[in-house]
Amino acid sequence: MPASDHPQWIIDARRAVGDRIRVRRLHLDMTQETLAHAAGVDRSTIQRMEAGSEMKLSHLLHVAHALRVHVTDLLHG
Repeated sequence: MPASDHPQWIIDARRAVGDRIRVRRLHLDMTQETLAHAAGVDRSTIQRMEAGSEMKLSHLLHVAHALRVHVTDLLHG
């Protein structure tokens, strides 16, 4: 499903998750590159996640682990 086909609430929720990832990463004084390495993903994946693009659950779980938070903290704030 193209992003434009998603309801606005889904787009807003993805952006909020991306914002939470960025805030936590900066709180831990990590670069996108450092987080990517710790999570075992490419830096471009972190960039896309922080921008609120579609993200795989497995990537979100790895990022949450690398940020030392439960995935629900990223989903619900």
